[in-house]
Amino acid sequence: MKKTIGILGGMGPEATAYFFELIIKNTKAEKDQEHIPVIIYSNPEVPARTDAILEKGESPLPHLLEGARVLRQAGAGFIVMPCVTAHYFLDEIVAREKISFLSLLDETLLYTLRKMPELKKAGLISSTGTLKSGLFHDAFAKEEIEVFGPEDEEQEQVMEAIFGKQGIKAGFTSGRPKEIIQSVANSLIKSGAEAVIAGCTEVPLVLKQEDIEVPFIEPLQILAEVSIVWAGYELKG
Repeated sequence: MKKTIGILGGMGPEATAYFFELIIKNTKAEKDQEHIPVIIYSNPEVPARTDAILEKGESPLPHLLEGARVLRQAGAGFIVMPCVTAHYFLDEIVAREKISFLSLLDETLLYTLRKMPELKKAGLISSTGTLKSGLFHDAFAKEEIEVFGPEDEEQEQVMEAIFGKQGIKAGFTSGRPKEIIQSVANSLIKSGAEAVIAGCTEVPLVLKQEDIEVPFIEPLQILAEVSIVWAGYELKG
């Protein structure tokens, strides 16, 4: 049975657009009518997830619940969130909104176990909220995979690259933001990372597999492919 994909997005808008593009590019389709019906609820007014996790800001939960409700009522068969940090609130959303969610964290772990069964240590490039919440650390630790992030000074640079006035969320996907993210990735590799996880959905906008010498784990790519299958469609290639 084919299903409509519901995208709970806007966190940020460019990552949401990139995720939709991944769905389009990875769906086996030769004409418009063979693509997947997708409903996108992009709400950029959702309060900052990192601030909420660090107890410095308003909770995004009411906005996330509203978005999930809109998607359910609009006919989505299941929902995905192309925002890693928002998954901190996933259990509460699922408990209140009776609709299936695909977990970006769960699917990333399953992919990693399938493709890299010998992996023991992975470096994480993410927002400070995701890093402090332990979302990836806890999920991967169950399979005895150590996840570690940058040193404090480098993590501040990551936040600058993502959230700064000339950061990725402001539309800058070359120059300084790219240099920072690539430098941090290389630092993680020097510290023993056997793979690098794009723990923030903005990271793949500036970092690609060809930029680093170890496997690059891109949760958005993984989530897009699983979403296509869940919707009852075939993957391209």
